[in-house]
Amino acid sequence: MSAPEPAFEAPWHAQLFALTVYLNEAGHFAWPDWAERFSATLKRHGMSKDLNGGDDYFTAWLETLEGFLAEVDMATPSAVEEMRSAWEQAYLSTEHGKPVTLGGAIKA
Repeated sequence: MSAPEPAFEAPWHAQLFALTVYLNEAGHFAWPDWAERFSATLKRHGMSKDLNGGDDYFTAWLETLEGFLAEVDMATPSAVEEMRSAWEQAYLSTEHGKPVTLGGAIKA
């Protein structure tokens, strides 16, 4: 018997999905509102074909979530960019095979 296929192609896909579900379940937005915005993003990117849940799909998912967070005043675009930059710097400065952490890289 072989191991089951992973549900997500990459860990960040699963993390992004889980974060979005958490924000919905915590009452920050209604799922139909999310779905409407995500559908519009996919359409804008010309992604009307069947998607396999790869990077293109989750990049569109991330774009939608970032825009939605700004719209509901949970995160400004500049705060999102600061966090993205902090993670990029942490990733680039972490030894291969070691866990990537932010440590004190961002302001509270």
